[in-house]
Amino acid sequence: MLDHCGSISYEIRMSMSSEMKTKSFNLCLWFRCLCFFLEPSKANKAQIPIGVVLDLKTSTGSMAIRCIQMAYQDFYKHYSHYQTRLDLRIRDSEKDVVRAASTAFDLMKNEKVRAIMGPLFSEQARFVIQLGHKLRVPIVSFSATSPSLSSTRSKYFIRTTQDDCSQAQAIAAIIEAYGWREIVPIYEDTEYGRGLIPYLLDELEKVNTRLPERSAIDPNSEESEILEQLKKLNQSGKRIFLVHMTSLVGPKFFSVVNKARMMREGYGWIVTDGLSNFLDPNLGPKVMDSMQGVLGIRPKVEKSRRLTSFRNRWKASSIKQGIASSPLTLFGLWAYDTVWAVAMAVESVFPNSKGNNDTLTDRILSTKFEGVSGYFNLSEGELKPLELEVFNVVGRKERVIGHWSPQRGLFHDKEYSLSRREKLMPPIWPGDTIYQPVKLRIGVPVRKGFVEFVKVETRSSESTPAVSGFTITMFREVINALPFPLPYKFLAFPKKNGESTESYDELVLQIEKKEYDAVVGDITIVASRAEHVEFTLPFSESGVSMVVSMKQDESQNMWIFLKPLSPGLWLTTGAAFVFASIIIWLHEHRTNTEFQVSPQQQLGVMFWFAFSTLVFAHNERLVNNWSRFVLILWVFVVLIITQSYTASLASMLTMQRLQPKFIDVNEIRNNDYCVGYMKGSFVKMLLKNQLGFRDETKLKPYETAEEYDRALASGEVAAIFDEIPYLKLFLSKYRSKYAMVGPTYKTGGFGFAFPLKSPLVSYFSRAILNVTQDEEKFKNIWGKHFSRGLISEDESGSSIPKTPNILTLSSFGGLFVITGVSSGISLLVYLLKFVYSQAKERLSLWLLQLKARLIERIAL
Repeated sequence: MLDHCGSISYEIRMSMSSEMKTKSFNLCLWFRCLCFFLEPSKANKAQIPIGVVLDLKTSTGSMAIRCIQMAYQDFYKHYSHYQTRLDLRIRDSEKDVVRAASTAFDLMKNEKVRAIMGPLFSEQARFVIQLGHKLRVPIVSFSATSPSLSSTRSKYFIRTTQDDCSQAQAIAAIIEAYGWREIVPIYEDTEYGRGLIPYLLDELEKVNTRLPERSAIDPNSEESEILEQLKKLNQSGKRIFLVHMTSLVGPKFFSVVNKARMMREGYGWIVTDGLSNFLDPNLGPKVMDSMQGVLGIRPKVEKSRRLTSFRNRWKASSIKQGIASSPLTLFGLWAYDTVWAVAMAVESVFPNSKGNNDTLTDRILSTKFEGVSGYFNLSEGELKPLELEVFNVVGRKERVIGHWSPQRGLFHDKEYSLSRREKLMPPIWPGDTIYQPVKLRIGVPVRKGFVEFVKVETRSSESTPAVSGFTITMFREVINALPFPLPYKFLAFPKKNGESTESYDELVLQIEKKEYDAVVGDITIVASRAEHVEFTLPFSESGVSMVVSMKQDESQNMWIFLKPLSPGLWLTTGAAFVFASIIIWLHEHRTNTEFQVSPQQQLGVMFWFAFSTLVFAHNERLVNNWSRFVLILWVFVVLIITQSYTASLASMLTMQRLQPKFIDVNEIRNNDYCVGYMKGSFVKMLLKNQLGFRDETKLKPYETAEEYDRALASGEVAAIFDEIPYLKLFLSKYRSKYAMVGPTYKTGGFGFAFPLKSPLVSYFSRAILNVTQDEEKFKNIWGKHFSRGLISEDESGSSIPKTPNILTLSSFGGLFVITGVSSGISLLVYLLKFVYSQAKERLSLWLLQLKARLIERIAL
């Protein structure tokens, strides 16, 4: 056994360069002494060759070797009765992929090792795994975390660490919590660095976050090359970055980040566990200083007595060897537990030097125990994902601000008052600020009039303008309704002279030019703008209409009493009077003494009776039943007509006698009148392209309600065209002077504008629905800015006084038909009686004459 221990030490030293040999002398001497004390009781133990392939010249490799040796000592001290011993064949891969593969091949082919622990990096592991699969030798890695290296692809690959897939989920959760919709991954251009990206894309897609760019850093890049890539990223306007690097590349990278002035306020940085495991104080004060405000994630190791004891022994050993700053990371703990797992499996498979590698692979996978890193279980070919902790680099320390687990997501287990949208404790961001980076740059229009919708007050002492108004309050309520916090700042977009926004179209185009991240205000959703930006759902009514002045109704004069009935109805009623009078007179004048007057008075009596029925003042008694029948029907017609006439006349006399000067757009256009519109609004293009006002000299721009009033009152314009919300506000101030007339030209309403394909649009649209569908909340927002009260939709439609409908013949056609038919029947009966009586008299006379002639002839 002593010879064997010496061979281990010799192999370690021979695999090192001359620079490492001196430093390793004490370590080798210590290991030889250890084996000497263990030798008496283990002389007949079976020696099972196990290869170890590591980068011994790196801090991680050096740490791993120490942990492996401590694990070897602790295991066989605890299980001294075991019949097997690991014969560790340690090789240095010298940070080279080819060297790692050739060394592993030599161990498997020539030295017949039963398993290989390592290599250290994922890029080396890919080739070694292929060799292990071909030669049926299990490869046990405690540091190759790339998700592309999967145990499902090779039975002989065992990962005693956890892969980076769980990190991708945690990163996506952090990004979602802070409401970031874009993030740029910066990774080292190795198997380890590239392996995370596909999984990260999948997880970020679930939270509507994009990777607009990505940057791969060659591990051998010079500082100038890294600086050039950082400048390109900075010029692109990106401010949130994810760094996925090992401890070999990370420190140099962040040193360059500091030089590029990208570790200041407005930037956000997240690092994965490849670098997180080596912070505080392993990377030294200079590196920590260059990472102030960085967020990091790494597996959380549960505290235990065994872990505390191991760490204390590690520190004591480091001090004794004069390497007090030597780091101990989670990879070292996994290396320690890996030795225990392999040693347990070897004991169960090769107690008498019998067994095979397939069985050894299965036994390693079935090994379960409580290790220094926590519960060790490889049932799925790798360690199950541990709970991750989220920390913030502050000063020379790391401050844990939360945790993540597959079951609970992001959470914080300490007492802290978190709001509904906060899942992590507030960190200190780069630039030593508590304000979250990447504030949304919100462009707002500056206008003179209709400030109830949006009002911007710029102050020379403050860079941020004071912004208020209905649309701004809506925006703030929508922000509060988002499922994540979203910092923002308002930026005024004035005209060149600083007075008012020249064009809302120009304002919207600033998003496409990347001057703003969004535009908020009374921005109307129209097709031409939607080609350049993405709009949320509207939060207000839509449509364009026109307002015109009112004029005195010239028809209201001394002859208004004639207006309730149409000329046709007047003539028909008069004819019916005459007809009814004639029918009644015909029936009554022969038998009724009241109708038997001198021929000169017959016409007067006839018409007096008929017209007196209008006021039911007739006194003449009727004796003929047919006359009574006609009179009953006529009185019924008169009753209905007089009641309708009275109601219509009363309405005409009491209504406001005002009418709009124009009600038809075509009339205004054909007469070449001028029209007004809101300055900077899309309405100008609507007037030109849709309504046919081709002559721009006839289109007058205005900015305030007072200017609208002056232009209409002076006759400068015939009408004002604008969106309905503004016109309602205008009419609420000048209700009696103007009216909204004509058709409504539909638009999309007011909405918030974002860049095309912005993932924020869907969140904002859902939040808008939450606000607008809360009737009480929306009513309070509306009332806050429109205390005078805007006219309602019904009021705006009825703001034009309507002339009561004139009663026409068709309104009473049925009555006149009934009266006419009844009177006609009565007349026919009269005529039949008249003819009959005349015929009877003539017949009687003829008979008398005939009788007289007969008598005369007889007498003769």
